[in-house]
Order: sequence, then structure tokens, then C-alpha cells
Amino acid sequence: MRTGAGIGILALVVAGCSGSDDSESTSPNPSASTQESLSPDGDSGVAQAQSTSHIATAKDTSLTVYTAPDGDEQQVVEADAVLSVPDETPMTFLVKENQGTWLEVYLPVRPNETTGWVKAEDVALSSTDFSVEVGLDDFSLTVFEGTDAVLTTDIGVGTTDHPTPGGVYYIRELLQPPTDDGPYGTYAYGLSGYSPTLDSFNGGEAIIGMHGTNEPESIGDYVSSGCIRMTNDVISEIVLEVGLPLGTPVYISDEIAPLDSV
Repeated sequence: MRTGAGIGILALVVAGCSGSDDSESTSPNPSASTQESLSPDGDSGVAQAQSTSHIATAKDTSLTVYTAPDGDEQQVVEADAVLSVPDETPMTFLVKENQGTWLEVYLPVRPNETTGWVKAEDVALSSTDFSVEVGLDDFSLTVFEGTDAVLTTDIGVGTTDHPTPGGVYYIRELLQPPTDDGPYGTYAYGLSGYSPTLDSFNGGEAIIGMHGTNEPESIGDYVSSGCIRMTNDVISEIVLEVGLPLGTPVYISDEIAPLDSV
């Protein structure tokens, strides 16, 4: 087992997913493990995975974000606004650009792929060689370690009415439902992105996630309200064997949009 996770009790809030589950869950929280700047792909507009990615972990429960190095204050990101268990889960950000004393980071806020600048002294910098690439057109998800594909699986994705948004995201938290037979399966990763069509879901923010399912027959189709679903065996392997850290980049390609909703 490669994940160094702590367990806590929380309400499951990964949203933008099919099904409904208001029961309490446990949260195994992997520690953030540091990635070079992300470069956009000219064909799809989605940044391509680098061999190493940098992750910024806030030293406090809030982080001030600026419009530019030495620029005006853009916003303050609060842990209790973007995390299910802020007392137990570190607040992490994927680094887009490193200028030494200043870092441009992706933020877990609307609109999707919002970035801002933070002071390097306000965060702890780490790195990971892991990345995840999602193909909406062929219902595929691949986990990379550097340039090596360590796991590839079929997935279910959002419908036309509630599509899975393409773009650059990262893992913000890891949640564990109380039972394996619910709509989220054995584990659920909350990503930094949000549904483009839903303002809220199941009583919480419409956060996009990657999770297991109690409907394995739905894999390989447009079936969710925006989340990425896979079999319980696969999500458990990713959590327990691969051990993706918080901050791991997730690149979702949307070159081909869903043809019809389900």
C-alpha cells in the first residue's frame, strides 16, 4: 500500500455525480507529495502531463491569492470553503508556474481553471511524478508515473445535459463512503473543478469527482451528472496501490463532446 492516508469522519460532498447519498463517510487523506510548469497542447487546449509536477500546500487554513506577483489581492481561499474535512485535509494547489518567490497556481474555485499568484513563503512546495489523463471521447482514464502508464481503465462520464468539463484540474481531497454499495463506490476523489451546468448537487457544491460505482454496467457510457466513474476494483487499486497524492494533476480532454444524454 503506497498511500499515507489519515481517517476522518465527514459528510460525503463530492457532487456533479449521479445518484444521491447523504450518509456520513470516512476520508482517507493522502499527503501532498512537488511538478514543472504546465504547457498547453495546441490541439486540444489541455495542458500535457510533465514528468514531474509541483504542488503547493498552504501552511494555514486560508491563503491569500494575488492577481500577479506583487499585484493586488485577488481573493482569499478558505479551507472550510473548499474542503469537506478542513481540519484533516491539507489545502493543496497545482502549480502552473514557479517564479521563485511567487507561484501561479490553479485554484479549486469557479470558474474552472481559475489561477492566481501566491507567495512561496505561504506554502510548502512538494512534487509528484503522477498524473491522470481522461479521454471523454473514448471513455478512458490513464494514470501515469512520469511518462509510464501504470493503469488504464474504462470509465463512465457526464451526459450532454451535465457534461464532464474538459480542462486542467487536480485532486483536492479523497473521501471514503461508509459502505461500498452506494453510488460513489469504495472511494471518491474530489477534483478542483465544478459542473458547468449545475450550481449545486445533493445539498452541496457541484464538485467534479472520480469515484467508484454500484452500477458497474454503466461504465463506458455518458451516464453521470459530470463525475468520472469507474469500477470499485479500479478506484480501490488507484487509492490503495498507486497512492495518488493530493495535488495530482488531472487532464480531461473534451475534443469530442457526448452525442446524447442518458
